[in-house]
Parts: sequence; structure tokens; C-alpha cells
Amino acid sequence: VQLQASGGGLVQAGGSLRLSCAASGRSFSNYGMGWFRQAPGKEREFVAAIRWGGAVTNYADSVKGRFTISRDNAKNTMYLQMNSLKPEDTAVYYCAVALSGSVYSEQVQDFASWGQGTLVTVSS
Repeated sequence: VQLQASGGGLVQAGGSLRLSCAASGRSFSNYGMGWFRQAPGKEREFVAAIRWGGAVTNYADSVKGRFTISRDNAKNTMYLQMNSLKPEDTAVYYCAVALSGSVYSEQVQDFASWGQGTLVTVSS
């Protein structure tokens, strides 16, 4: 499956953005999916994941209560609604496929088919 992330941009602290991840190729609905982010000079880190059916989700502690992951299998698209954004949320955001299907695998090596990323910049 090929992934394309979009929706990034510049926003003030406290603002909101919604990222999208469009999938093409093999059946999107068969896969667990996740969002990661990478800030300048830092390692890529887990943000959120969602099971193939959408009923089970997992979030990093740093975004819990502010971000919401969802998916529309009919549209082959996953979303990340980001509210109450903080300057420390500034990063390139990537979407990926969960190799094991588990939403609790938070390691980079447990994901594949990375999209090209979309930049989110939060100004203070």
C-alpha cells in the first residue's frame, strides 16, 4: 500500500489542524495504521495508531486528550485531528502501516510503507 500524508501547515499555539493520510494499492481496510512525527534533530516518535476497524486506538501520552485518530475505510483515508496545539508539536508527521496490526506496537520498526510526511509548525 502507498501512503500520502497531507494537511500540515503553520498554526498558532492553541490552534487546530487535521492531517489526512490517503492510501492506494492494496486494501486499506485490512491494516492497522499509525501516525509518527519527527522534529528537527530528534528521532521519529509514535503519535497514535488505530486498528483496521477503527474501534481500537492508542495514543502517546504527549498527545492524549488533544489528538484524535480516525479512519474512513470507504475513502481509504486516515485522519489525525490535532487540537490545542503546542510549539513542541512542531514536526514532520508521517503515516504508516502497522506490520503486526497491533495498535500497541509503538516502535518505528513495527511500521512500514511510510508516506512522505507533512510539516506541522506551531508558533508560540
